[in-house]
Amino acid sequence: MKTYGVIMAGGGGTRFWPLSRHEVPKQLLNLSGKDKMINETIDRVSTIADKKDIFVVTNVDQVPGMKDATSGRLREDHILSEPSARNTAACIGYAALEIVKKYGDGIMCIFPSDHFIKDEKAFTRILKEAISVAESGSLVTLGITPTFPSTGYGYIKFDKSETTLDKKVVEFKEKPDEKTAKEYVDSGEYSWNSGMFVWQASVILDEFKKLLPDVYECLEKIGDALGNADEKAVIDEVYPTIPSISIDYGIMEKSDKVRVISAEMGWNDVGSWDNMGVLYDADSDGNITAGDFLGIDTKNCITYSKKRLISTIGVEDLIIVETDDAIMVIDKNRAQDVKKIVDTLKEQGRDELL
Repeated sequence: MKTYGVIMAGGGGTRFWPLSRHEVPKQLLNLSGKDKMINETIDRVSTIADKKDIFVVTNVDQVPGMKDATSGRLREDHILSEPSARNTAACIGYAALEIVKKYGDGIMCIFPSDHFIKDEKAFTRILKEAISVAESGSLVTLGITPTFPSTGYGYIKFDKSETTLDKKVVEFKEKPDEKTAKEYVDSGEYSWNSGMFVWQASVILDEFKKLLPDVYECLEKIGDALGNADEKAVIDEVYPTIPSISIDYGIMEKSDKVRVISAEMGWNDVGSWDNMGVLYDADSDGNITAGDFLGIDTKNCITYSKKRLISTIGVEDLIIVETDDAIMVIDKNRAQDVKKIVDTLKEQGRDELL
């Protein structure tokens, strides 16, 4: 059975402001100093699916930037445009229909566009195992073996008594507090929820029909138009009406077909500035630097500059980011609050900074 790669790339990446903007979000940035995150993801996925069989689903406003960024790597007609953001269920259902209607059924391997994988050989090996399980009709989610009691990730509880690599999912858990996270890790029966999935396209569409009939009804209208002259018009009309719901809540938490494979692959969700330590080594004072930086009596700071020198004296635990039109300085412990800056700029109508 043919294997397809599907990369979800419609997010705004607001926690990486001021570098990430609406039309140039995190997945179109080169945070690692090697390549744009979307291209690193495409190259990683190409170890299990031919590049001609890889699709990207993104926001309509990001399509021009996505085409430019992936030129030579991805077919332009495999960049699927969402007229509006309707969460991951709509995104995945749209991609499943595109594949089944235009190219034939196969195994879909679904990934976020902005994760970092250190051990790519382990990634490929685990994906091949997941594809084998999915061929039997299961919905496979890739879990990450926890390395510490994180409060920033969701968790997947699995049946620890099963001896196979893939295990039955017992339940999904939201981000826990520190005490609960420690209990999860100590029990040995939880994985971090990575947001990576593997399943047969026709199987997931059947689950949509059974578990999310209101979403499926909208998808069916789009499916009937795919390949026809009115395809774009129908998508533009119907897509914004699709109920907004995540694939986790809408299907994964309800289906009896879900299996999880828990693995170690050096995975990290590079979700905000305080995760830059995944991409760059810290110096002897714990500072992580991208760009020109001079620190005197400076410890545990993260700095990113595009053109100008960032210099500091006597500070600790700060994130400092310099771009062409903005400078941001925040407490490193409040990295998740960057979105508040974006929300405030929206309220003030300062769209030129978004």
